[in-house]
Amino acid sequence: MVGTIGSRTRFELRRQSDDLVYTFVHERLGDGSVAYRRQDQDLWIVHRPDWGWVAWDDASDTCLGRSWNTLPHQQADHPPEGDWVSRKGSKSYVYTLVYVD
Repeated sequence: MVGTIGSRTRFELRRQSDDLVYTFVHERLGDGSVAYRRQDQDLWIVHRPDWGWVAWDDASDTCLGRSWNTLPHQQADHPPEGDWVSRKGSKSYVYTLVYVD
C-alpha cells in the first residue's frame, strides 16, 4: 500500500478562507504503515484502501477530509498536494496541502 516517503516528512493544510495553517508530521504506526499526525491535536491523515489518503475518524468510522482533485487510484505513497476539503459538523472548508520538508 504505502512505500517510502523520502523527504515528505511534514506538510501544511492551509485553509483558503482565512489562511489558518495546520501542520502534520510523518509517523509510522504500530502495523508499519505510514500516517501523518496533526502537531497540535490527535488528528490523522491515513491511507485507506477504498478511500486513498483521508482524514479519518475511527470512532465514527467517517471521512472528515480528503483530496478534492486526486482520486484514490491516482494517489502515490503520500497525501497528494493541492486542494483538500473537510467537513466538521455542518461546516466545510477548502485547504491547500503543501509539503514543507
